[in-house]
Order: sequence, then C-alpha cells, then structure tokens
Amino acid sequence: MKKNGIINSQLSRLIAEMGHKDSLVVADCGLPIPPTVERVDLSLTKGYPKFIKILEATLEDLVVEKAILASEIKEKSPELEAKIIEMLPTAEIEYISHAQFKKETNNSRAVVRSGEITPYANIILISGVDF
Repeated sequence: MKKNGIINSQLSRLIAEMGHKDSLVVADCGLPIPPTVERVDLSLTKGYPKFIKILEATLEDLVVEKAILASEIKEKSPELEAKIIEMLPTAEIEYISHAQFKKETNNSRAVVRSGEITPYANIILISGVDF
C-alpha cells in the first residue's frame, strides 16, 4: 500500500509516467474530453470532489514548470484564478481562449475530471524536472 501522496492508482501511474514538457489537464465536470485522451474520472456529484483539492494533491506529486488557463477565468472566476496562482508560485502562467484550451487538451496525456461546477475551473499542467 502506498504511504503518501495520491492513492488513485490511475492518476498516480500517469504522474509517474510523465516526462519533461508532458501535459496533464485537471478539469471541471463540463469540459469535453477528447476520445483519444485518457480520462481519469474522479467526479462523484456536482461540486464533488472540488477542482482545487484535486489540483492541490496533483501539485504535491508533479513538478510543474508551466500552467495554462482559459483567459475567461479572469472575469468569471477571479477568486479561483487567485488561488491557482498562489499554488503555483514558480510556474509560468499562460492564458489562452477557452476555445483554444479545449483544442490543447488533445495534446495532453490525460484529463482528470473533477465534480467542480465553478466556471472555467480547468488547467493544463506542463511538467518540469526536479533537478
């Protein structure tokens, strides 16, 4: 049995397999997931589990050098944007349109689906290296 960190076997495996510049999406429950991208569906009910809790757990295990957010988060969910920025003090933050964001998910290793219902609660994490 794993002692610390993420205990979801699928998500733990994905993080362990990621290399430099690979991307992983943490998403709300409404983001469309391309059929060619692995889905880690952690959603249980609307609002649970929270996007921010999944992001927090993921950041404990994954080295992130860059994060991509939909630019619409600035207007529609500024409190969430502020929390995300606080959680990623050393990562570069890039903003793109939500339409472009959905296209970019096609290039990700996986999309982790939360139960979140806050608008634009989606992030693309680009992995870095720990050395």
